[in-house]
Parts: sequence; C-alpha cells; structure tokens
Amino acid sequence: MLFAMAQNRRTFLATLGGTFAGLAVGPRSLSAIETAAERHAKLERIGIQLYTLRRPAAADLAGTLSQLAKIGYKEVEFAGYHTHPATEVRDMLKANGLAAPSVHVGINALEEMPDKLFEESRIVGHQWLTVPSLSGEKNTADDWKRVADQFNKLAAQVKSAGFRFAFHNHNAEFKKVGKEVPLEILLKGTDPALVSYEMDVYWVVNGGGNPVDLLTRYPGRFKMLHVKDSAGPPDHKMVDVGAGKIDFKSVFARAKGVEHYFVEHDEPADPIASAKNSFGYLAKLNF
Repeated sequence: MLFAMAQNRRTFLATLGGTFAGLAVGPRSLSAIETAAERHAKLERIGIQLYTLRRPAAADLAGTLSQLAKIGYKEVEFAGYHTHPATEVRDMLKANGLAAPSVHVGINALEEMPDKLFEESRIVGHQWLTVPSLSGEKNTADDWKRVADQFNKLAAQVKSAGFRFAFHNHNAEFKKVGKEVPLEILLKGTDPALVSYEMDVYWVVNGGGNPVDLLTRYPGRFKMLHVKDSAGPPDHKMVDVGAGKIDFKSVFARAKGVEHYFVEHDEPADPIASAKNSFGYLAKLNF
C-alpha cells in the first residue's frame, strides 16, 4: 500500500524501547503505542489523474508534467497521450521523476487492438490497464453478470501480457437492478486474482454508496482510489480535495490494500491551482 506511518511500526517501537530503556512496558502499553502510531499515517506518494489537466496537457504535456512534479506529485494516471508517441511520454516522465502506474483504456481497445496497447504500456511503464467506464444500457442483474464474465476474460489476457486489470466506477454502478447493486455484482462475479477495482470516492458517494463500507466488506479488491471531493447534496458539485464534505480520513483509514491514490477533478476552473490545492490538503492529512 502506498501510505505509510510517520515511522515504521517496528522502527517506532524499537526507538521507544531505546529511549525508555530500563522501564517496564507491558503488552497493554505497547498496544497503546502502536495505536498512537497508526493514527499518524500519511499518504506516501500522491498521484493525479491527468483528465483533471486535459486542457493544459493537450497544449503542453511536458510543461504540465513539470508543473505537477514541482507541486510534489510522484505519480500520474493517463487518459490518453495527447498525440505523443509512447517513447516521448516515457522520456517526459523520466525527466520529471514521475511514474505512471495506471492508464485508462477503453474496453474496445482491449478487445480490438490489445497488442498495440500492451506495447505502448510497456514503453511508458504502466502496471495497470484500467477501464474507466462502460457504454450501453445495463438494466438487469444478468446484464451486469455478463460484464463480470467479460472482465474475467479480458483480465486473464491482460495478466498473461504482464499487466493488471482494474475497473473504475461512476455512479451508474450504484443504481440498483432489482434488489442488487451493480458494483457488488461485479465484485462478487469477478476473480480477485484477475480483476481489481479503482474506487472513485466521489462517484460512490454521488451514487448513494458508502466508500468506508465497501472498503471494509471487500478488503483487497480496491487497489486504487480516485480522490475527488463533493460539496454535498443537492447538486454534489465537485470541489478541490479537502474543500468538500467527504471524510477522507475515514476512507484512507480503511484503505487496506490500496496501492495508488490519484487526485481528480472533472471540471476545475484552474486545473493547476486545483491540483496544487488538493495536493496541499492531502500532504498534510493524518489519518
């Protein structure tokens, strides 16, 4: 997981042991010390989904990546290369000390031109091929079960090519079909060894779901988070992270197994300012 305590638990306890040498520290005291340490967890590496900065990135991808690196971001998630070949994208990332562990790819690309997709992803250095959304009407539980079967098949192909497969939710996955929630149909119907999920926290809340509940009931299934904030009802306006109503402390505290955290804002008035504001909040956040 890409978050860490201010000090490694073992190192923290060893340091205390040296500091208080000669004092008796019983099991109850040690438990209290460990609990205190866990309350000071912070995100170790903060990333951003480049859809947030699609306009400046389309005009100047290299310059945009440079600005993000200067803010302090360590990772980016692509949603297209803005006409740049994969080799140029790789070099831009290297020049700015950035990694791109995930890329959003259409499910059609995975089905119709996987070899090209795999080749470009190896060059850039992606680990995750993440499907960002689905097209077409899905009105029954059986429709969603067919999607789960499709994911299992595609994910096996992705794994054999050396990558990992994930699906990113919107609010549509929380509109019940009968008595069932589509996202839970997908979670239950896909092989955990093949299919993982990228939770968009904003869209979970917007759709009436509970991010903490999902992370608690499906530990290890969500490997990435889209960290996106909401001003709350009635319109659920997107805002910079930390400026809204979502309790990210509680979400992150339950995010066991999550490996990457990507800031996102779909329509920021000033994309760079928004990226800076969200990073500033997350860099200081203890949970």
